Amino acid sequence: MARKQYHGLPSPEQILRFIEESKEAVGKREIAKHFALHGNDKIALKALLKDMTDEGLVDLAPGRAFHKHGGLPRVTVLRVAAIDGSNVWAVPERWEAATPAPRLRVIEQGRRGALGVGDRILARTEERGTGHVAHPMKRLEAGGETVIGVLVEDMGPGGKNILWLRPADKRARYDFAVADKGEADVGDLVRAELTGRGPAIKAKVVERLGDPFAPRALSMIAIARHEIPHVFGAETLAEAEKAAKLPLTPEGREDLRDLPIVAIDPIDARDHDDAVWAIPDDDTSNKGGFRAIVAIADVSYYVRPDGDLDREARRRGNSVYFPDQVVPMLPETLSAGVCSLKAGQDRAAMACHLVIDKHGKVTSWRFARALVRLRANIAYEHAQAAYDADAPRDEWDADVLPTLKNLWACWALLAKARAARAPLDLDLPERQVILDEQGGIAEIRVRDRLDSMRLIEDYMIAANVAAAKALEAKKSPVMYRIHEPPSREKLVSLKDYLETFEQSFALGQVITPAVFNRLIDGFSEDDRLPEIMQAILRSQTQAYYGPANAGHFGLALGSYAHFTSPIRRYADLIVHRALVDSYKLEVPGKPKDLPARTGLGEADAKGLSRIGEAISALERRAMEAERETVDRYVAAYLSTKKGEIVQARITGVQPFGFFATVDGLGGDGLVPVSTLGSERFFYDEAARSLDSEHGRVSFTTGQRLDLRLMDANPISGALRFELPDAPEGGFRNRPPRRDGVKGKGPGKDGAGKHMVGKRGRPANIKHKGKRR
Repeated sequence: MARKQYHGLPSPEQILRFIEESKEAVGKREIAKHFALHGNDKIALKALLKDMTDEGLVDLAPGRAFHKHGGLPRVTVLRVAAIDGSNVWAVPERWEAATPAPRLRVIEQGRRGALGVGDRILARTEERGTGHVAHPMKRLEAGGETVIGVLVEDMGPGGKNILWLRPADKRARYDFAVADKGEADVGDLVRAELTGRGPAIKAKVVERLGDPFAPRALSMIAIARHEIPHVFGAETLAEAEKAAKLPLTPEGREDLRDLPIVAIDPIDARDHDDAVWAIPDDDTSNKGGFRAIVAIADVSYYVRPDGDLDREARRRGNSVYFPDQVVPMLPETLSAGVCSLKAGQDRAAMACHLVIDKHGKVTSWRFARALVRLRANIAYEHAQAAYDADAPRDEWDADVLPTLKNLWACWALLAKARAARAPLDLDLPERQVILDEQGGIAEIRVRDRLDSMRLIEDYMIAANVAAAKALEAKKSPVMYRIHEPPSREKLVSLKDYLETFEQSFALGQVITPAVFNRLIDGFSEDDRLPEIMQAILRSQTQAYYGPANAGHFGLALGSYAHFTSPIRRYADLIVHRALVDSYKLEVPGKPKDLPARTGLGEADAKGLSRIGEAISALERRAMEAERETVDRYVAAYLSTKKGEIVQARITGVQPFGFFATVDGLGGDGLVPVSTLGSERFFYDEAARSLDSEHGRVSFTTGQRLDLRLMDANPISGALRFELPDAPEGGFRNRPPRRDGVKGKGPGKDGAGKHMVGKRGRPANIKHKGKRR
């Protein structure tokens, strides 16, 4: 929706500059005074500020003060997070931007020691250099940190049973005594607020979330813990219904309905973003080459800039996929409805036309809005089986199998070009949770990697590269998908790790993906290959979105953007809109009650950096939530196998024990060093191993061994193991405290003194509260 014109008022840019330069909190009154606005202009200013808030240019902080979107208010509430020597560090108590919350150094003005971790202060913030500082104005009453967990009843001080909050985060080490359970009861999943400090920390239940073992509960824990929006507002749903009724005609579009285009997706896919088609090129100048079309759902036709749908999609950033449900970026009316490319139904698409030569090089591309009618929606497994058997399925049209053959023949060329490019080849296993009709766990397995999956992946990569280069050709803004080369620090760490395998790694060489591929090939016949690939993965930087191109290291590409999944990723929608603007692909007609424009627009084009930071953070949030939920399902699956022996692999070693994962299932669990026997153990940081004092036993990263499963907690996803032959009389954790207070350490009998530091330099390590 185009921004309204407010004559006689300062521009949004002028208001933003004033807010940024002001050293005090800026509200509507301060803005009106600064720009000498009176009477009706003040009324118009209120409307302008609302528009700026809706557009994401500014945020409204408590106290009705404005600040730049994603930035810090001039005056805000902070919570002291850490005290490091003479420095006190605080973070905003409320932080609704998608980017990580900033950390501020508190200037205490000589009152050192007045503040402690957990204290709340009202402070004036100031930007200094590349960071921020805070000037305390007053100390506030203790507020609450929010924790998601389950209410349990267990013994408390004095031997009396009381209620405890058991956090759903497996990294949490303590249960918390419950001061107020509200309407919740034992066994309920709740949201609670922690109040008090030190030994006086208590939990107050503020919301009952339900039964933690009900259908979809394990994903709902992640949704609640990460505050993932999962309910659409009435205005957003209403706009989705209007958008779904937009007329769909060939006007302004290429009519591709006669082509046998097919979609190949996971067997349980509900939204179908992409479809493909290929045919040998009849152009004599491209002998042995192909023409191909990658058709992508034209989401930009339905989700238009500045509307409620667009604001909600940007707030979510992406769809989140759990084993038991999907939290979509767009309402189901669109995501599983008119935007989803379904066989036999007319659909709006953005078509990427590709010309591919006999070497697999994409020599030209063209983008157009199109009208498509797919011949078939095919599961990966079915496409692979049909191609291998050279036989179509009964329900397919006659032209589907020839289309698959052409797609495979063209892909053979794309794969040849990919091999020549030598992208990073980390074929790490992906866990797949299979649920039965009642929502129970039927199976957990490693997902098969079929050629049909690689085929679609290579077509999508070709289209993504074409989109980036097409925008570059027009000197248009691009939301790149960026993957930078590994940092020297991570390469040094990888080198040190590889030396434990007697494998050299030269830091002076030019680091390319091919360097890592050769390393992987060197371990291809070694059962330690998974550990090597994990170490290489840890050495990589995290991919992100942004308008400044730095290439994609992992794919060995100079220009790369995400274009092929606009139903589930906001970044792709941005790229579609940029293509609409750059290549003048607006469709005729101005719909009633919906924004007219489908292109990117000037404001978003200038704000790509801010948008990229936000959606990158949202992507990280989604990945963490998805991974945690799979871990919870693994723990739920294993909870019926307590006491059994499982085959496992050590994934990490620390002074306090080692972590292991169950072969074929995943899910890390701890083997505490206190259960390993009566000998002292030495932690060798360089070798990443725990070695017994007399050299009889050693536990090293990558080592495979049998372990006894002692505990599996579906709520947190935590596992705990012991050695099958744990010796009688071996050291055990004493009953630890539950209130977050550090224990008093080992007793006179030496319990707890078996923990040691680096080889040859013993260091006693004390117990620290209740570790679950």
